[in-house]
Amino acid sequence: MASSGSRTSVFESILEHLDWLIEMRLQFDDEVESKLNRLMLELKDDVRVLLPFDLYITNCWKNQEMCWEPDLEEKGNTKSDSSRLSIMLSKIQDLARTIVPGPESAVFTYMQSLGSNHSDIKTKLTTFKEKIRLFFETEIQSSCIISLLHHCSLGDPRLVTNLIDSVLESLEWVGCWIGELHKAPSIEMRTLEAKLSFLKSFICFATVQGIEGKQLMDLLFHAEVVAVKAARLISICWFDRESKQMCNEVEFQISQLIRKEIDPVDPQVRETYIRVLTASKLSRSSHTLVLEKNKHLLAKFIDCLLYNAMELLEHFPSFSVLMKDQMLILHEGVRFLRNLFGQQQEKFDGLHDQMKDLIGFVACDAGIVILSLSATEMNEGLAKETDLALFHLVKVLKFIMAEFAQIYPPPSFCFPWTNELGCFDFLLESLQDLSNSEADSIDFPKNHIDRVQEDLTFLRSLLKNIVGQRNQNVKLQALWNRGMEVAYKAKLLINSIVFGDKSECLDTLAGDIELMRTEALGICDSLGHGTDTQRVTTNSADTTSKLRTPALNEAPVGLDEAVKIIINRLTRSSKQLDIVSIVGMGGLGKTTLANTVYNRMQNSVCRHFHIHAWCTVSQAYSKHNLLAQILCSIHHGSPGEYLNKDEDDLAEELRRVLLRNRYLIVLDDLWDIEAWNLLERSFPNDLSGSRILLTSRIHSLPLQLKHDSEPYHLHQLTDKESWTLLQNKLFGKEGCCPPTLNEVGFQIAKNCKGLPLTIVLVAGILATTEHDCWKEVAETLSSSTIVETEQCKMTLELSYSNLPGHLKPCLLYFGAFPEDEDVPVRKLIWLWSSEGFLQKTEGKSLEDVVDEYLTDLLQRSLVMVTRQRSIGGAKACRIHDLIHEFCVEKAKEESFLQISRGKNDLLTLTGPHNLHRLCIYNTGLEKLKKSKVFFPDLRSLLFFDKWDGLRYLPIGVLPFRLLRVLDFGCFSFLYGFPMEVVLLVHLRCLVISSIGSVPSEIANLSRLETLLVMACRRNVGLPTTIWNIQTLRHLCIAHSCFGFSFPADSLDGCPDLKHLETLSLAIDSSSQSLQKILTKLPSIRRLKCVPCIEDSSSSRNWILVLDGLSRLESLKVDFRAPLEIKFPLYLKKLTLSCTRMPWTEISTIGKLPSLEALKLRHEAFVGEKWEMKAGEFLNLRFLELSSLDLRSWTATSDNFSRLEKLVVERCWKLEEVPSSCLGECLTLEMIELKWCCKSAATSVKQIQEEQVDMGNVDLRVILEDLVDSSEAESCDYADLSDSSEAELN
Repeated sequence: MASSGSRTSVFESILEHLDWLIEMRLQFDDEVESKLNRLMLELKDDVRVLLPFDLYITNCWKNQEMCWEPDLEEKGNTKSDSSRLSIMLSKIQDLARTIVPGPESAVFTYMQSLGSNHSDIKTKLTTFKEKIRLFFETEIQSSCIISLLHHCSLGDPRLVTNLIDSVLESLEWVGCWIGELHKAPSIEMRTLEAKLSFLKSFICFATVQGIEGKQLMDLLFHAEVVAVKAARLISICWFDRESKQMCNEVEFQISQLIRKEIDPVDPQVRETYIRVLTASKLSRSSHTLVLEKNKHLLAKFIDCLLYNAMELLEHFPSFSVLMKDQMLILHEGVRFLRNLFGQQQEKFDGLHDQMKDLIGFVACDAGIVILSLSATEMNEGLAKETDLALFHLVKVLKFIMAEFAQIYPPPSFCFPWTNELGCFDFLLESLQDLSNSEADSIDFPKNHIDRVQEDLTFLRSLLKNIVGQRNQNVKLQALWNRGMEVAYKAKLLINSIVFGDKSECLDTLAGDIELMRTEALGICDSLGHGTDTQRVTTNSADTTSKLRTPALNEAPVGLDEAVKIIINRLTRSSKQLDIVSIVGMGGLGKTTLANTVYNRMQNSVCRHFHIHAWCTVSQAYSKHNLLAQILCSIHHGSPGEYLNKDEDDLAEELRRVLLRNRYLIVLDDLWDIEAWNLLERSFPNDLSGSRILLTSRIHSLPLQLKHDSEPYHLHQLTDKESWTLLQNKLFGKEGCCPPTLNEVGFQIAKNCKGLPLTIVLVAGILATTEHDCWKEVAETLSSSTIVETEQCKMTLELSYSNLPGHLKPCLLYFGAFPEDEDVPVRKLIWLWSSEGFLQKTEGKSLEDVVDEYLTDLLQRSLVMVTRQRSIGGAKACRIHDLIHEFCVEKAKEESFLQISRGKNDLLTLTGPHNLHRLCIYNTGLEKLKKSKVFFPDLRSLLFFDKWDGLRYLPIGVLPFRLLRVLDFGCFSFLYGFPMEVVLLVHLRCLVISSIGSVPSEIANLSRLETLLVMACRRNVGLPTTIWNIQTLRHLCIAHSCFGFSFPADSLDGCPDLKHLETLSLAIDSSSQSLQKILTKLPSIRRLKCVPCIEDSSSSRNWILVLDGLSRLESLKVDFRAPLEIKFPLYLKKLTLSCTRMPWTEISTIGKLPSLEALKLRHEAFVGEKWEMKAGEFLNLRFLELSSLDLRSWTATSDNFSRLEKLVVERCWKLEEVPSSCLGECLTLEMIELKWCCKSAATSVKQIQEEQVDMGNVDLRVILEDLVDSSEAESCDYADLSDSSEAELN
């Protein structure tokens, strides 16, 4: 053990000894040992908090150069401070003797008693704890600290920074404890952490700059005083942590310490800082040498300056236009310096010495200016000297960045130009909102707005006429670019006015727009331009219909032999676990081949494997995500079920499920061996003949896995196969290509170089191209010098350029989502709507518009459907990974979207300050804050990460006041709704996880359309103010059986939510309150009903009166209590779970004339017999029966006359599926029977035979996991629960 006289401080020795005591496991019974360990852990916490004082007192005592004077103030005591310091040090050493090994220590007593006297150890430890408390109460008092600070000084940069480090450690520890204890983290403590880090980095900066003498000593003493005072406040907060009042008082004192003694508000503090920075510019040290040797220290200091700049930018909206421009350049320049010294050091090393010296000087100037600025002065006007310094600094920063760009050219950025004309539409809509606004803050004449609207409408019409010719004429292109710039500037300005910014520039903008109108007319008249465009780029609704819509799981062309080979390798006799690999370049059809094999193996009547699962790996993955995917696939569950489970538990669960079963697991799109290493232990090799089928672009990857099977190398299609596939996509299998197109069509297919993805993309282009222009497409694709992957990229570029303007942003938006991830169509609708991508059409709902958009993208083979809704339409979709790569690159190129994929990427993230959309992968909110990005015009911020519980929203993490879309992903806010969100008044769509209630301040978001809550564990309470948000369309809780709880009181006088269409509703037992709520929701189309928590176990019958909802189309009820429902007449889709209704009540549902989909799940109906009556369910197209105790099911010949799909799962007792109606049903497409009795399967086979006799040879029958009648009787329905659907309501 280290003694107090060594380099290790006394309290550090105590901590080491307590660790040793805990680790040696005292030989007492478990209960005694547990109590002693708990006591020692508490002691460690107490000692840890006081560690900075031990460090400070010890180092002051060692500093023999200090001069001590008598202290006559403390209680009239005439002892010198030197004596006081000696006494304090003696008390610390006395504390150590109580616990550190020696004749007087508790450990020595224990050793002597051979472990029998635990009470003496406890007494000694308790005594030590009391002494620690006494030391705090007597020695760490304000008067003692002030007296010491008045006469003591460490006077050494290393000692001061060590002291600050010690205080920071205590601060972090205490801050976490206080947050847990009071369920409210201390904002002041988090701010203090940043401020102390600033002081430390400042001292390091001054030291490496060679600062000496008074300037350095003043800074050191200032930092020392702040650190000791901070340590005292932290210790008070710790020892009085049970008192919320005391903690609040300490937080107030911390805020005062920050404002008065750290922030450069006080003139004396500011002068101390600026003298050091000024001296550093005049230092005789070589700037170049200093910069090269200490780049990491400079990076930390500039990072702290950036923190101060970000604090100033919180007041950005209230700045003048000139101040805004200067602050944006200042922020960009300081971030540039931070990255240059941090992430881009090698680029700094490549600069010439004069530039390095200039950068060193400007770093000092940046510090002087930032520390001289204050928000008040920036609002009211800067002092002349500061104003000139800021102007000069901004000018030099612009020069440095321009020079740097000459050496290292950055990617070009400008305003987003995707769907440029759509920007005009969006702008005109915003102007109309501004014109209709009655807000007092908007002081702008309505006639000016009308004039701007008129001019913009004219400009849009004119620009639309030149859209096809602008690329062929320099003047037209310049006119186009100028028009787009004016439109975007106008949009930003109008949004800022709505937010509360000053509107003095709108007059100037109106003049610019009017001037541009005159200029545009002159240019167009002089050129005499027409409105014709090249026919090859013609996009019309008539031509898009030519392309046949692809079917789900469509049979591939040219893969028949490959399918046979892969199936043979999967089923051959080896009992060892084996891996079958499919390798080949991107776009070749590896996933299509694997999917075809997987479906055939899964749907085969004589199933070879007991368990089937599909997992998409891709380049970005986590062990948790991969395991959850596989378990979801096996259990047909929702990802939400595994969200909060530990990955080791998931790995063990998967292994348990697979053990002693023959399984087939598909790992699609594997990029490296690491993903396999994460999963390998969960795949048992119990000699059952199990197989792993994987696909990869990496040809060497299967060799690294060291398994028996040779990889299957997928080759390109032949020219003949390519032509067959192209014809199938354009004209259908039975269709025929016009003879006049055979030659050019075959040439086009040949030029696709055998890549199926290229072929289907070309089919999408040809479908929107006049027949006599096919030769132009053939010539575009005829280059023989490009490789296949480049050929595919070129085809994608052609497909993209051929898209109508309104579809381009919709396609690029897919690049925001992770590669190979299914995108829920419902969520896509809400996002596109919030982004303003959807063009409003008379007589069409937004869903109808989205359906048209998606259909167009599907027909062009740019998007594929991965899951379909029960009665048609896409439920989820995705894009091919090559198309995803294209979208990401094109979105960045067009300044449409930027993606950050990690901490370092975020730190170096660069781009225009007018960046519109930012997606962040695998990065916490704290890392976003530390990156100090500032995009004042940011419209969308989306996070994609695994589940992460947050105690709070970090301060300043959302300085993006113009946000329209905010998706927190899987960040879960443990302490409630993040209040910073309610300041985002432009917000249209908010996606958030695991909140318990919504604050009343949500009404500030007066434009909110969608509130989507993910991964919820309880019902979410809404405030009364929710009724004031008249724009609300969707209030949804996804992936859970919970809903929003509306306030039912004081509804009189509250406005209706006239536009609300989607609602997850938690209702109480009062039908009267429910009716009050429902009458205020006249437009509801999709409704999910769940009970309030307190009513969920009610045994009485509920009555749910919904027949007044005339527009309701989709209803889900999950109640866990007996229920009677009055249904609306025109319901189309109904899902019931746990409603426990008798089968006699189902006739009410059967008579609903518009019902097309019915899902009856766990205990929706109770009883063993369902007798259907004539004339019921005449329009039903989809029926699902799941986890019901149904035994007998009979039907008449006219039931289900339009049924297309029947799904029966976990109905163990069901003896027979009625063939009287299903055998004769002319529309039947699929029957799926899983976990049911074998006798029920026999009846399904009989139905299949009858259908075949009628000519329906395409009927798809799936029979899985069948059981004998004896096994079925033993199944316990109480243990079965309805798994949440992985859909958004």
